Amino acid sequence: MPTNVEARLPSAPSATTGTAAADDWTVQAADTIDRVVTTIRSKTSEPLVGLARWVVFGLLATVVGTMMLVLLAIGSVRALIVYLPFGDHRVWAADLVVGGIFVLTGLLLFRKARPRDER
Repeated sequence: MPTNVEARLPSAPSATTGTAAADDWTVQAADTIDRVVTTIRSKTSEPLVGLARWVVFGLLATVVGTMMLVLLAIGSVRALIVYLPFGDHRVWAADLVVGGIFVLTGLLLFRKARPRDER
């Protein structure tokens, strides 16, 4: 038994009236437009969205990593100031230790970044 919606829909035109061919090209045109739009979107928008995600997450990771490094340095200096047994010179010693660690790490990374001459 047809529902109310099905009862109100017009019946499909017969092949003898010629309107089926008219309806067929409209459906084909709509399908072609849909296919073209989908293809263009898949080749333009989707790669740009992926690139934007990488940029945003990379910037977020950089900011969070930098903040963690700064907080680690501050925490290290403060901990060394409290626990080093150098009397009044604890601040200088703590700065020297943490600064030395950063300098050595920087030198190591700098050496790794520069290619060696192969002579």
